[in-house]
Amino acid sequence: MKRQIMSMLAGLALAAGSLLGAGPAAAADTPPAEFGTDWHDPVTAVPPVTRPHAKSCQVTVVEAQFRDFTPYKGSYAPSKGCGDRWSKVVLRLDGSVKGRQYDRLGHLAVGGVEILRTSTPQPSPDGIAWSVEKDITRYSDILRRTQPVEMLIGNVVNETYTGVFDVKVTLTFYAAERAAKPAAQPDEAPDRVPDKVLALDGTSLTTPRNSERILAEVYATGSGGGCEEYWYLTVPDTAPYSCKAAGGPYREVQIKVDGQLAGIAAPFPTVWTGGWSNPFLWYVTPGPRAFDIKPIQYDLTPFAARLNDGRPHRVEVSVVGVPAGRTGWSTPTNVLVWQDNGSDVVTGALTRHEESAPVNSVTYTPGSEHRLDTKGGHRLTVAGHLNTSHGRVATTVTRVLGNTSVHRWTEGENLDALKGTWTDDGTVTSGRRISATHRTYTMDGVTTLGAGDRLRTVLTLGDKADAVVAQGGKRLAWSRLDDTYSGDATYTANVPRDQRHAVGTTAERYRLYGSEGCYDRSLRTVQGTVTEDRLRC
Repeated sequence: MKRQIMSMLAGLALAAGSLLGAGPAAAADTPPAEFGTDWHDPVTAVPPVTRPHAKSCQVTVVEAQFRDFTPYKGSYAPSKGCGDRWSKVVLRLDGSVKGRQYDRLGHLAVGGVEILRTSTPQPSPDGIAWSVEKDITRYSDILRRTQPVEMLIGNVVNETYTGVFDVKVTLTFYAAERAAKPAAQPDEAPDRVPDKVLALDGTSLTTPRNSERILAEVYATGSGGGCEEYWYLTVPDTAPYSCKAAGGPYREVQIKVDGQLAGIAAPFPTVWTGGWSNPFLWYVTPGPRAFDIKPIQYDLTPFAARLNDGRPHRVEVSVVGVPAGRTGWSTPTNVLVWQDNGSDVVTGALTRHEESAPVNSVTYTPGSEHRLDTKGGHRLTVAGHLNTSHGRVATTVTRVLGNTSVHRWTEGENLDALKGTWTDDGTVTSGRRISATHRTYTMDGVTTLGAGDRLRTVLTLGDKADAVVAQGGKRLAWSRLDDTYSGDATYTANVPRDQRHAVGTTAERYRLYGSEGCYDRSLRTVQGTVTEDRLRC
């Protein structure tokens, strides 16, 4: 985006939010002619976390105010009323803020394991409240013991930026009940809860010697207000644009085991609540994933035989395409381990490792409207077998990435437009079971600065995934996700807040269909007022 516009936006508090689990929001019939000094609390179309009909117990893990970059440090102790095996564990963050503030990134770790990565809304002068829910059942291992807690939402409070984030985080535990059938949810852990959850200690990892399935999850985020927050807009050094990267905008998150490539993934092109130079897009409806940053998952099971030797191994995560020395990416990593209870040591071998030559083609075309065409991709297949107590199990993991984008801009970046698509296809074959997910992320937007310094942004974002689990040729579970956001907002730049005369409409439709049923919710807002909140399933 235009750098001077981004700098000017420091005077705006950049907002979004996620009000989850509260059902349809109240819709007003008559929105104001333009944005006022207050607006509806943040809300998204994302479904609430489903909860079992079982005895529940609640533990508060954080109650804090975030004014600076001092982390909250506390202690977690498990509830004694619901046992130590749970059918579900639900995290809920409730926050409030008022005044003026930037969007900020936050994280929460229990026992050194990151269980939530999030970002924050921009307040109205009168204040807003928002909440986020997340299923954290897969972290049950660390929740069975007393643990240190650390949470940080880095913030700056002064005479200009007055917003203090008041946050409470609770965990609700539901007593164990009969296990449900496996669901086909993209980016979800396998059916059984992991036996061990480990935080990657720098680059050193030591796993139990009887590991039979190993997943790594990486909360990869490009942020911090610099060019890597807008990595998808970067251009080669020869092109006249404010954010440069020698290889252009192609990014790929890689994980290596002892220096050998073990997994590849496309990062999700998250648009934070200050994104695209226009806070009026996000005051009520955030872009997909902005408040619940999902980790990238890598199946490292083909490397389990190597990791099971009882020695520490080097596990490294990196982001391809970031210029040397540039900051802006963080990659906290957890490792989920399933153990073979019938074996003390599980042996085996890595049997296949095939990598295509990475593709990153960047074509710059100068003119009155500059243009950058990008095409990138990569393919990796790894396979191995393990000698478990229930027989030899072979696992093959294939990941195929693709990216195309067209970036257009004029001198001074008064027009700045991008149309991009990222695909990330993963297939895991383990014994007779096959799990496959096809992910597609899309971005289509344009910002223009026109007469009278009227800045307009029109933007559509998509988060789509098809997933299927099959065994012996029979489909066990399937799902289809389509989360689409669209917005159109205009305001007068470079003037005091009360002279911006901002107008804006947003819409989100979240559809999830599959073997578990369906969920279909639509939201629309006009000038910060919710005008439609519709459930179709």
